[in-house]
Amino acid sequence: MMSDAANKISPSHLQHTAFVYIRQSSASQVENNRESTQRQYALAQRAITLGWSEQQVCVVDDDLGLSGATTARRGDFARITAEVALGHAGIILGLEVSRLVRNNSDWYRLLDLCLYHD
Repeated sequence: MMSDAANKISPSHLQHTAFVYIRQSSASQVENNRESTQRQYALAQRAITLGWSEQQVCVVDDDLGLSGATTARRGDFARITAEVALGHAGIILGLEVSRLVRNNSDWYRLLDLCLYHD
């Protein structure tokens, strides 16, 4: 039986990169919550299970230890937003939406780009 996520993935999604966004809000969280970090890295395997090849999976983790309150210093969030805008992203995987961004206008901009680029 296919999962709900697998039912939403089309062949066109699989032609693009699967991005795995890994982030925790502080260096302390990274140090003290290693299970969360490991679970996030495991999402790369989830992308493969969903149909992406290993070469199509891009793990972005330079924002690890940076707060989600602003995107100002979070280069990976900017990178993912740009990749979506360019139509390069087939899926973005992360454990919690709050790990992506906590600012609603940034979140909605990313959602709009995802909608526009399927």
